[in-house]
Amino acid sequence: MHIPIDPAASEPIYEQIRTGIAEAIVSGRLAPGEALPSIRSLARDLRVSVITTTRAYNELVSDGLVVPQQGRGVFVRDQPTGALQDRARTGISEALDEATRTARIAGIDADELHRMLDTSLHTDADVRPLRATDQET
Repeated sequence: MHIPIDPAASEPIYEQIRTGIAEAIVSGRLAPGEALPSIRSLARDLRVSVITTTRAYNELVSDGLVVPQQGRGVFVRDQPTGALQDRARTGISEALDEATRTARIAGIDADELHRMLDTSLHTDADVRPLRATDQET
């Protein structure tokens, strides 16, 4: 598994690993039920400590993206948990608030902002398309 790591970044390395794996799961590059590399294997491949990789995996478990299975490894969860969805909703809400403030300052009206959001929803190739039920809520 290739995860870009930047030791000079302000984001801690464990967080870079967590983000890389989370993005792979959300985009579908890692499928539900698929095993993640072992902690030791990923640490060796990324040239980071086992402790760093363990922390990233623990964060992914807390996020509800993966589930550990004793003696078998860590696997992508079939369905995201409520904690992950709550965290995503909070982040999305904050990003939308900031985008709305920026639009107001720039004189962009609500109709144009809606069109921009609609375009973004239909052109984002990095994530799986929203299901109809997701769009209704």
